[in-house]
Amino acid sequence: MRMERVSGLLSWTLSSVLWLSGFSERGAARQPGIMEEKALEIYDLIRTIRDPEKPNTLEELEVVTESCVEVQEINEEDYLVIIKFTPTVPHCSLATLIGLCLRVKLQRCLPFKHKLEIYISEGTHSTEEDINKQINDKERVAAAMENPNLREIVEQCVLEPD
Repeated sequence: MRMERVSGLLSWTLSSVLWLSGFSERGAARQPGIMEEKALEIYDLIRTIRDPEKPNTLEELEVVTESCVEVQEINEEDYLVIIKFTPTVPHCSLATLIGLCLRVKLQRCLPFKHKLEIYISEGTHSTEEDINKQINDKERVAAAMENPNLREIVEQCVLEPD
């Protein structure tokens, strides 16, 4: 019981000090709501991306879900967007292409300044580390999009449904 009081007092003191020192603003209580809104906005953009192999969307296949999108504020104008997607099978040969589709769609459509990180959900793919490096490497992404065949596949996947 005594530790709970000490912990509660410490927490209150720390938040008060942060607020008084300017590290925490009065509007900070609204931040979680703003980040959740941005995450839902992002999810709405990526859920309609088509799977490269199947006639389904990434949402229908549960490759992406609302909980796979995280948004953090870097500063007043910039946000860190983290996407963690789950391939349908642990040896999915198109996981890199799905990551590329996510990146292309978000780079084109996000209405705010952002840094984008895309990862395969931990433990869901046999080569997740290699794929994570590829889909977060700007030079590799640019090179992939220069390939006309690959670009055509990505364009078909990110095309908005009617």
